[in-house]
Amino acid sequence: MQVWPGEAYPLGATYDGAGTNFAVFTEAADRVELCLLHDDGSETAVELRESDAFVRHAYLPGVMPGQRYGFRVHGPYAPERGLRCNSAKLLLDPYAKAVSGSIHWGEEVYGYHFDKPDKRNDLDSAPHTMSSVVVNPYFDWGDDRPPRTEYHHTVIYEAHVKGLTMRHPGLPEELRGTYAALAHPAVIEHLTELGVTALELMPVHQFVNDHRLVDMGLNNYWGYNTIGFFAPHNAYASWGDRGQQVLEFKSAVRALHEAGIEVILDVVYNHTAEGNHLGPTLSFRGIDNRSYYRLTDDPRYYMDTTGTGNSLLMRSPHVLQLIMDSLRYWVTEMHVDGFRFDLAATLARQFHEVDRLSSFFDLVQQDPVVSQVKLIAEPWDVGEGGYQVGNFPPLWTEWNGKYRDTVRDLWRGEPRTLAEFASRLTGSSDLYQDDGRRPLASINFVTCHDGFTLHDLVSYDHKHNHANGEDNRDGESHNRSWNCGAEGETDDPAVLELRARQMRNFIATLMLSQGVPMISHGDEFARTQRGNNNAYCQDSELAWVEWPGEDEAGEDGAAGHGLPRELLAFTRAMVWLRRDHPVFRRRRFFHGRAVEGTHDDLSDIAWFTPQGKEMTQRDWDRAQASALTVFLNGNAISEPGPRGERITDDSFLLMFNASPKTLDFVVPVDHGRQWQVVVDTARTDGVPPGTGAKVQAGDRLTLVDRSLTVLQRPV
Repeated sequence: MQVWPGEAYPLGATYDGAGTNFAVFTEAADRVELCLLHDDGSETAVELRESDAFVRHAYLPGVMPGQRYGFRVHGPYAPERGLRCNSAKLLLDPYAKAVSGSIHWGEEVYGYHFDKPDKRNDLDSAPHTMSSVVVNPYFDWGDDRPPRTEYHHTVIYEAHVKGLTMRHPGLPEELRGTYAALAHPAVIEHLTELGVTALELMPVHQFVNDHRLVDMGLNNYWGYNTIGFFAPHNAYASWGDRGQQVLEFKSAVRALHEAGIEVILDVVYNHTAEGNHLGPTLSFRGIDNRSYYRLTDDPRYYMDTTGTGNSLLMRSPHVLQLIMDSLRYWVTEMHVDGFRFDLAATLARQFHEVDRLSSFFDLVQQDPVVSQVKLIAEPWDVGEGGYQVGNFPPLWTEWNGKYRDTVRDLWRGEPRTLAEFASRLTGSSDLYQDDGRRPLASINFVTCHDGFTLHDLVSYDHKHNHANGEDNRDGESHNRSWNCGAEGETDDPAVLELRARQMRNFIATLMLSQGVPMISHGDEFARTQRGNNNAYCQDSELAWVEWPGEDEAGEDGAAGHGLPRELLAFTRAMVWLRRDHPVFRRRRFFHGRAVEGTHDDLSDIAWFTPQGKEMTQRDWDRAQASALTVFLNGNAISEPGPRGERITDDSFLLMFNASPKTLDFVVPVDHGRQWQVVVDTARTDGVPPGTGAKVQAGDRLTLVDRSLTVLQRPV
């Protein structure tokens, strides 16, 4: 075999049409072998003799796409110094663009012996671990263009590749659960009819099924256990894992773009699947443990601000390079449109505290590629000072956990909620205005993958996670949920009617709020996880979306009510109401007064009691206050259109009755004479457009307990 010196950049395996260049960083190694793996189980070892700035490299003519490979790193195994090199372990390339196979758990993939944790383990891991794959970078993107949907037009749909598509009746069985399923017309049609503009995929970076879960007969379903930051997860590919997963993912992105749907990836750059000091040796640990991980004062152990056993070393230039190279790769080569960063507060930890000016944010800010896509933070981790909602830099948007909590509290009847609810409804200016951000910095959600589904939020007071095998100890215990009078499944018509109304209340509130709405997959037709609020290990029908059509009534005991289809129709109507009216998706915060230059003497927003009187401070401060009317003035939108034109819209009155009793609401005078009801969550159909009653200023409307009504006045 010919071996040429090759180049130190780019890192990873780079095929150029005639051969492949291999490059890997390690400061800890004495010697590195590139191992080419053959289908008969044998391997050909090539020592990487060339080294530039601790990057070992070589070029191998004739090595083609589909070739499996790994590294064996020779060097010190001295955990007391933070060094864990072990040439018996075949290691994944940190820059691998594809990964083949899966892990067969056993002592072979660990660097120590189970019965003697202090003794080095020299069992060969190659037959038991995954391998890296050389990929062909060439792909016919055609005329693919990123949709570049602006935030104020964005509706995000969070979904799991397998969970969304595994039970879809319109998909061929061989495509279910795969990237190809995302590109299928049946899935794309659902998303476009729903009004979704961005598909936010739960982790698709190559991840690992934990040893503990596999032993329990479970899987790491969610995928927040990354081992390959450049490789699409191979189990989601329908036709092979020797690079075919890359082509299949690209094809899915191309098809979604053709439908005008952006692709956002949920990414996990805060830790890896190698866990703590008792975890396996799969890649980074064996290549250069001290350069990749945050170690404690005793280098045998790992700093853990993620709850997963380790945290990446964010002050290491090589870790920062890895993350930035990965982000750029997914934008430039895979054409994704943005990222949601899991436990993003960990990315800000250079030393101990969360530092908003850390090197990572500096690098993102100045990067000409990454800075131009959607950047969404999950603004917390499990470390000290880790809850950082509202504190990320201006370029970023954030999952607004305070929005979720407040909206849940309002509709379940928690006292002293109304004032904060008003702030969340109008874009959370208390969180974002002081650093120059706009309402669109707030990614609003009521439910997501983590926690109860929308159906379960109104059906369970307590988590029911026994299927996870941890005696119901895992998962959040304080869910701000309310079961509406019965725990779990019931056939009580009154309870079922209230639950359906509460779901409509949550959907309507989400779509009427300033900011960017996010829907969790399947919530639009009331999917259930039977009270499991931590389905991270449930790769089964418990967590997969059950599509209406198989059983229109679902599994909530609502037979004959047609709940899934009714809720789906209502959700579509609310999304399109939002899309049709810029007053619900403003780019600037409300002023709370008349806006100069808009030719309207009325304030851009006004707040009223149910009696039609303007709210006073005393009204806001009442502990049991749970009802109000909000006036949104469509003739007082301060921001201009794309060509500098003035934006005008219809005006709306939003009437919220979150109290446990029926209330009469008076239509405020002096804010419009004639209105039409366009939304009424007390009705199962939510009032389809054009059929609502017409009302006059001063009229009384009766809102049943826990319901929401929207009135519209044409411009």
